[in-house]
Amino acid sequence: MNEIIVAKFGGSSLADSAQFKKVKSIVTEDLRRKYIVPSAPGKRFKEDYKITDLLYLCHAHVEQNISFEEVFNIIEERYVGLVEELNLDLDIKNELNIVREKVKNGASKDYTASRGEYLNGLILAAYLDIPFVDPKELIYFNEKGVLDLEVTVKRVSEKLSSIERAVIPGFYGALENGDIKTFSRGGSDITGSIISRGVNAALYENWTDVSGFLMADPRIVDNPRNIEKITYKELRELSYMGATVLHEEAVFPVREAGIPINIKNTNSPEDKGTLIVSDDNFENKYNTITGVAGKKDFTVITIEKTMMNAEKGYCRRVLSILEDHNMAFEHMPSGIDNVSVIVSNSELNGKIEEILEEIRFKCKPDFIEVHGDMALIAVVGKVMKRNAGISAKLFNALYENDVNVRMITQGSSEINIIIGVENGDFEKALKVIYEAF
Repeated sequence: MNEIIVAKFGGSSLADSAQFKKVKSIVTEDLRRKYIVPSAPGKRFKEDYKITDLLYLCHAHVEQNISFEEVFNIIEERYVGLVEELNLDLDIKNELNIVREKVKNGASKDYTASRGEYLNGLILAAYLDIPFVDPKELIYFNEKGVLDLEVTVKRVSEKLSSIERAVIPGFYGALENGDIKTFSRGGSDITGSIISRGVNAALYENWTDVSGFLMADPRIVDNPRNIEKITYKELRELSYMGATVLHEEAVFPVREAGIPINIKNTNSPEDKGTLIVSDDNFENKYNTITGVAGKKDFTVITIEKTMMNAEKGYCRRVLSILEDHNMAFEHMPSGIDNVSVIVSNSELNGKIEEILEEIRFKCKPDFIEVHGDMALIAVVGKVMKRNAGISAKLFNALYENDVNVRMITQGSSEINIIIGVENGDFEKALKVIYEAF
């Protein structure tokens, strides 16, 4: 019996008829690719529109009592063009008219946005000549709008046990009453992961327009090396700091089952891509870091108070002030008599003086210092856990290149080191770290 592969194809992989032909070639090349998860059509060229963006725009127009017909005509033209160019016997105009009427009559934002995947799924199923399965029958969100993974996996397993091959659109499922509910943007990655878990796949392939993850941002570092293998934990750390190829929530359904994810390039299917594997099954053969990623524009609020460590609940009071302002924090390094809270400038959004005043009133600090020009860089790799020389190599490289490190923090897992540098040193620091390893 062949092992099952679930293959998810992103918007760039299904943007036009030429891309559809590439997808068909990939799917038919390996008969283990039994369950195919498509996204909505993406951009065909730089100035083009993503179908999902246009659908959101249609919904916004209806809410504001503005005609959406001009926007919907662009959507219709894309789908009709696909069907004609692929020479399919599919009444896509009828499906489009159903969507048009429901949107006109006040369909929900989630229903409207989900139709991009739904329509693309119908076309791909017809083109591959395999059954179409609507994910509203499989993916269950509870009354709070939260995915119920246990119920969903059971539904997927039961439904697909009698369907050998299928196209299952990504991005959405349904509430108990049948109303459509979507994941966050990029959520087709999550759908593919859920289907993989439900059918106990041997592999989850995620096809996109890049050949996997790179060790560093190619916009900053010239020709960074491709990451051949990475663990789930390492991926989470890099994704959190901006290395986005895969939706960060997509790892959870497959992680527990130990199903590997392979990031592949639809336009270069011969490339190995990046294989994401179980945390226990992989050692870095290069004996170096796995990757480096980072983001700019953070503010550091440093609070000092003598005997802070002996004052129960002190840090809780600091964090409760942020919570009251609906703000998240990134990191919280501390000493005996001081604690620093690192917050994204986008979270602060002009609230800094109000927050400082509340800290002074509720926490009675001896001193507060604010630094608003910080960038954070994550250096990630399981190898750091057993190799003391990694940290020395990292900080020596920064020192030799005159990069001032303003903050250092390391998690207990020891697979990452977070360093804080000035915004102006961000690009230089990334290059220096990459070149050192």
